[in-house]
Amino acid sequence: MSLLTTFKLAIRALWRNKVRTLLTMIGIVFGIGAVIAMVSSGQGAQLAVKQVFQSMGTNVLIVTNQSMRGGGPSTGGGGGASLTWEDLTALQAEEIPTIKWMAPVLDSRTQVVSEEANWNTRVYGTNATWFKIRNWEAAEGTLLDEDTGNSNAKVTVIGKTVATQLFGTASPIGQTIRVNGQPYEVIGVLTAKGQGPMGDNDDAMVIPVKTFQQKIDRGIAKYFRGQLLVSMTRDDAAEQTMAKISSILRDRHKLDGSQEDDFRIRNPAEWAKAQQDSTERIATLLAIVAAVSLLIGGIGVMNIMLVSVIERTREIGIRMAVGAKPLDVMTQFLVEAIVLAAVGGALGVALGYGAAHYMAGYFGWPMIFPAKTAAIAFAVSGGVGVGFGLYPAIRASRLDPITALRYET
Repeated sequence: MSLLTTFKLAIRALWRNKVRTLLTMIGIVFGIGAVIAMVSSGQGAQLAVKQVFQSMGTNVLIVTNQSMRGGGPSTGGGGGASLTWEDLTALQAEEIPTIKWMAPVLDSRTQVVSEEANWNTRVYGTNATWFKIRNWEAAEGTLLDEDTGNSNAKVTVIGKTVATQLFGTASPIGQTIRVNGQPYEVIGVLTAKGQGPMGDNDDAMVIPVKTFQQKIDRGIAKYFRGQLLVSMTRDDAAEQTMAKISSILRDRHKLDGSQEDDFRIRNPAEWAKAQQDSTERIATLLAIVAAVSLLIGGIGVMNIMLVSVIERTREIGIRMAVGAKPLDVMTQFLVEAIVLAAVGGALGVALGYGAAHYMAGYFGWPMIFPAKTAAIAFAVSGGVGVGFGLYPAIRASRLDPITALRYET
């Protein structure tokens, strides 16, 4: 008997019991769908975490004041006054080979006002280097340059959210924004970056650092109460750079070996890695659970095929009596099991894609269809058909024709 004829017979047999066939495939459909959805979601979540931390800049360290503890409550990270502007100058003068750029960042959340609207946003005081560290370009207008970034000019570059809230669809370039009663000319609008570790990246207003000191901080203080962003030349330079910065600051602050640092150096890459590792472990666990459901689906295929062998015992006897060989009988039942698994696998891939697309939209992470995983899952479904359909097929082929003909259903 040809394989095509065997395939037609298998389709016909499955079609005669449509409901049972559908119920048999459900385990495989949901098993493969769950595997694809979980792997896709895991990869999407990992990419979302990576993008969030990339929005802070690449190869970046953050130097801040250490939290201060005394008889009262802690002031929190960066709350203690230990770093000075002279410390920043000293770090720049050292010309540490693993450091590419450094930029001071002061910030405060305050109300900003245009002619038509007002909005509460975060105001940053920094210089032109900050935009290089954060890989941030202007969507409209220009950024702070070396001159304006180190001056006390009352100019500003704003994020997309601020531009929309204050000016709607109109161009903000050349418009005026007031902060604490002081007017600032908008010279640029930043490209959209979306959400970051601190919330909406685009909900920001950037002004020169000296202007921030004079107009927001109300005077030039000795102590630096913000963050120093340090961009490194390569990925693997974090420990070396942190050790060098720590050595310089400890020496300047005259700290001996028994004293703790009065500053803090953080590496956002470590946070990102921890988040990605956690997400990967959860995704792997969910994929394992989904694979177990696929295994259960395979057991269901074997169970139904065994029932089918019993129900069709007389049919098998007739076929063998008119010349069908045991191999022909075994092939027919094996093909039926493979068709069940293959169709279930195809439906499972479609279900997995739909579920992954929905979850990506719901949680707001990138949609990634794991084509390799889908191919493997589909191949596994075929393997399930062979593996779990083989025993019923062999059992059918070993039936004695005389006994089968006498079998009464």
